[in-house]
Amino acid sequence: MSAMPSAEGTLDWQPLRDHLDLVAEPVAAAAHLAPDARVAAIDGTLADTAAFCEAYDVAPEASANCVIVFGRRGEQTTYAAVMVLATDRADVNRVVRKELGLRKLSFADQAQAQELTGMRQGGITPIGLPPEWPILVDEAVAAAGPVVIGGGVRDSKILLDGAALASLPGARTLPLAIR
Repeated sequence: MSAMPSAEGTLDWQPLRDHLDLVAEPVAAAAHLAPDARVAAIDGTLADTAAFCEAYDVAPEASANCVIVFGRRGEQTTYAAVMVLATDRADVNRVVRKELGLRKLSFADQAQAQELTGMRQGGITPIGLPPEWPILVDEAVAAAGPVVIGGGVRDSKILLDGAALASLPGARTLPLAIR
């Protein structure tokens, strides 16, 4: 009989501060912002949430996804990270757009997201994003306890308390998910 899926799953989690080589450079540079975070190497072909959760026995509700959105107001372009549990969808058109004070929002495409963040699509994480970017954290992520997020690359994941995401510089917690 196997154990129930959990946040830790079957991975070998190690302190992030001792294994900065497993994450993208911007994530390593900002690792001090999440001192209790742990990291694990994974098979990069299994980085997408459904495949990752199944392969490593991680509960989808203990996995949080980060999407990059942007909007323009006049000459100004605003980028933001949006964090929701893997089991939820963010209300980008209403809640996120209103929170950022924009009329229209778009999702950053893969090339744009990688260029702006220095992170690989499928591994983008709020740790190490440009400091002027707001990080919008769904209240369910902040209250979830241990959650798995990307490591900035496709072949690692980070485990930390959802409340740690809510305490990152520039983070705001609000009800973002469509429930």
